[in-house]
Amino acid sequence: MIHGFHAVTTRLRQNADSVVELYVSSQRQDARLRDLLKLAELHKVRVLPVDSARLDGMGYGTRHQGVVAKVKVVVLAHSVDDVLDVLNEPPLLLVLDGITDPHNLGACLRVADAAGVHAVIAPKDRACGLNATVIKVASGAADTVPYIMVTNLARTLRELKDRNIWVVGTAGESDKTLYQVEQKRPLAWVIGAEGDGMRRLTRDTCDELVQIPMAGSVESLNASVAAGVCLFETQRQRLFG
Repeated sequence: MIHGFHAVTTRLRQNADSVVELYVSSQRQDARLRDLLKLAELHKVRVLPVDSARLDGMGYGTRHQGVVAKVKVVVLAHSVDDVLDVLNEPPLLLVLDGITDPHNLGACLRVADAAGVHAVIAPKDRACGLNATVIKVASGAADTVPYIMVTNLARTLRELKDRNIWVVGTAGESDKTLYQVEQKRPLAWVIGAEGDGMRRLTRDTCDELVQIPMAGSVESLNASVAAGVCLFETQRQRLFG
């Protein structure tokens, strides 16, 4: 089940064949819902008006906005190689180590989509999967950015390095800032959990570690905010030199 207008609308636009049924609030009659119903009709998706109590049960207690869809699982890529083998531009990857909060992961996917990331990579342990909350927070990005969970993150990072992808991790204690890294080359940013940061083996596998300069009193940033700072610096360098 996925819920919320952004997530459901994006799924209908990107992959309508994967939408099995659409459940909408029988009490809601506004323009936003009417637009969604027109889109569902266009793609011949069955729509079922239901009461709020049933929607609450389908949405697992989250804010569903009166819209829940039953969907098939869509896999954008099965492996990192599936992504890299078809690229005709320098890869840009986001690696998340220890991100277990679905709201944080959803925000990371949204940032990754906005920054043109080719794939988001995470370990199968100490990580959040693509659940309904992640998909809603991602606001459609879960349907556009491959999210690849790997068994051994350190080994995956070594494989990226074998493919000449520079692996850069964020660490507050580093003497070098992200602005001192040349980012036009193939690049993978590694972001750890707020507070704990990256695991030791992940840190040791990185080619280099950099910090985000902090001018205020806070010591660290939320993972999705840190990802956005790093990824858009990469885009700035690639677009404007």
